[in-house]
Amino acid sequence: MAHWELALFLAFLAALVLGCLVPNRWLPPLPNDKLMHAAAFAVLTTLALRIAQTRAEALWWLGGLLLAGWLIECLQQLLPDRGFSWRDMAANAAGIAAATAAFGLSSLL
Repeated sequence: MAHWELALFLAFLAALVLGCLVPNRWLPPLPNDKLMHAAAFAVLTTLALRIAQTRAEALWWLGGLLLAGWLIECLQQLLPDRGFSWRDMAANAAGIAAATAAFGLSSLL
């Protein structure tokens, strides 16, 4: 594992958490929210799969990302004008699944 991959993962995760855990009024107008969720979790998944050294470790990373998405959604309920969204969770899972599939396909080439 390269240290830059872990550092990039942690920096991207911190930016995602920060962006998700502030009131909406603090954020600039954003494009499609669900697409942003899917893209963010696809990037995190790609980095996590590059960091993982075994299949079991990769599965732990994937489960951890899904759990992180759920925790973020739960914490959003505590913020003004934010709330838990099952659609956001579905977008997070779609990003994780798409990146996992792409990562698997790229390893076959």
